Amino acid sequence: MDKFAQDLESLMNKLVAGCDPPCEEALRKLEQRLVDLKEKNLLKINHSVLEMIVAKYLVQDGYEVDLEHMIDAGLSCDVYARKGDGVMIVEVETGYVPPAHALDPMDYIRARIASKIARYSNHCHKFSLAAPPHYVMPVMPFFTRPPRDRDEKEAWLVKHYCDLYYKSPPVSMDEIMNSRIHSVSIIEVESGTLRDMAPDDYINLTVDWYL
Repeated sequence: MDKFAQDLESLMNKLVAGCDPPCEEALRKLEQRLVDLKEKNLLKINHSVLEMIVAKYLVQDGYEVDLEHMIDAGLSCDVYARKGDGVMIVEVETGYVPPAHALDPMDYIRARIASKIARYSNHCHKFSLAAPPHYVMPVMPFFTRPPRDRDEKEAWLVKHYCDLYYKSPPVSMDEIMNSRIHSVSIIEVESGTLRDMAPDDYINLTVDWYL
C-alpha cells in the first residue's frame, strides 16, 4: 500500500469502530472511490481524510453519500448527500493557498469561500463548509441573511472578490443573491469527530481574526 492508502485505512479503522454493517459498507465504498481517484492523481490525503469524516456523519444521519461528485459540466463538489428529495452539499476547506497567491492570500481565500457558497448552494437545499479547527475561514455575514435582507452594496463587494479570481465562468449576481450557507462544520482529524455550528456563531467566533 502507498502512503495515501495507508493513511486512509488508518482513518477508516477509527471511523468504522462502532458503526453498524450498512454504515461500514457505505464508508468502505467511499474509501475505494477515493483510492481509485488517487490512482489518477486527482486527490491529496489531507483533503480526503476530511471528506471521509464528513461522510461518516452524513451516512449515520441517513444520507446516501458520494464524494467528488459531478454536479454538472465543469463543476464537481467534495461531498454530495441525498436524503429523500433533499440534497446537501459540503465543501471541505484546508486553507491551502497556491504559491501564485503568496502576496494576496486573504483576498484569494475570501474570494474562494464566497465563490463556493455562491456556486454550490444554488445546486442544493442545504450547503455547508467544513474545515479543521486550525484554519479560520473568512465567511462573509452577507451569506447568512435571507436574500430580501441583503444590501446591494455588499452583493457588489462579494462579486468584486469573486471576479478577481473566477472569470471562466464568472460568478453571476443572481448566484450571489440567491445563495446561502446553512452550517459550518469543524473537523477534528485526530479524533475523527465533527461539530456543526450555525454560520452566525462561527462568524462571531472568528471575526476578530480578520479585523
